[in-house]
Amino acid sequence: MNYGMRCHDICPKADIDTVLDTVKANGINQIQLALGKSISGYDFNYGHYSPGFGRIIGRKLKEREIHIAVLGCYINPVNPDESMRQAEIRKFIEHLKYARAIGADMVGTETGRYSAAFDVVPYTYTEGCYQLLLKSMREIVSAAEKLGVIVGVEGVHDHTLYCPEIMRRFLEDIDSPNVEVILDPVNLISAENYQNQDQVIDNAFKLYSDRISVIHLKDFVMKNGEPEFAHVGTGLLHYETVMRNLKAQKPHIAMLLENSNTQRYHGDVAYLQKIYDEA
Repeated sequence: MNYGMRCHDICPKADIDTVLDTVKANGINQIQLALGKSISGYDFNYGHYSPGFGRIIGRKLKEREIHIAVLGCYINPVNPDESMRQAEIRKFIEHLKYARAIGADMVGTETGRYSAAFDVVPYTYTEGCYQLLLKSMREIVSAAEKLGVIVGVEGVHDHTLYCPEIMRRFLEDIDSPNVEVILDPVNLISAENYQNQDQVIDNAFKLYSDRISVIHLKDFVMKNGEPEFAHVGTGLLHYETVMRNLKAQKPHIAMLLENSNTQRYHGDVAYLQKIYDEA
């Protein structure tokens, strides 16, 4: 498999050379990079992009043989505040330009909640919220198609795309080869379905395995009746189900560990690879 992790889990925010040198020193050659979370000394808000700066980032990555599987730009595309929603769309489209300049596979986002404060609210699960998501994403995808960049979309159980079935509907409605799926199995698991997680994971692969381009991996435990983050191999996730599907359908896919750290990373990779080999 093709492992990596999120850059902001590897080291604290710092200047770009320090960050990339730290990634290289820890033997990690593939990352998810959220520019504003990892790189200091530059304003990544809308309007500050230039092709020159993008090429500099790309050159520094190439010199260290580090690849960006996902350029993270996690916005709320269903923000009910129209001015905030439009600002987030502009930010994402600008990140599409960064991705092209630095050679990232895609720009990734989750699909948000119908709340300016990002609270969990019932309206997120409604048709109205879904249509607002389509409105935002059609604008984003139009730009992605013109730039030749992939948009990565990640489902989460309490966001607008909250289950495999609605993700399948979204892919059909958006109808673009420039949209792919970032699959995080834990993000699809809720208090209601965690005991049926094999079915949830299998459904995701059954419904859109052809569109899955990146895997996020972590673990979870149940605390006070709700799923809560855990390190790889310390919780309840059925990795065998994930790896069985990957081995059959997505060999060599980019697999990014979430909330890992440099002390755990190589051991976590060995643990996951053993499960994959035996699947």
